[in-house]
Amino acid sequence: MVLATSYRNTREKMKTAVEWLVEQLMPKVLTAEQYYHIEKAKEMEKEQITYCYDFVSSKICTQCDDFKTGEQYYKETFKSEQ
Repeated sequence: MVLATSYRNTREKMKTAVEWLVEQLMPKVLTAEQYYHIEKAKEMEKEQITYCYDFVSSKICTQCDDFKTGEQYYKETFKSEQ
């Protein structure tokens, strides 16, 4: 699941549902166990996003010139430059 605003600047990165939830819970102090579960949820969500992108791309982009992997899509769409 991906959350997006109705209009977004193309330079802005989108947030995943897990990232949005974490922002809503902060600045609450987290235990090590809670932090572990948040990181695990982020990892699982990333895997789902990249898998789905790769699966759909393999079905409809068999001869695309600008083909990118699910990992590339995730980095371009969700990861901010730090």
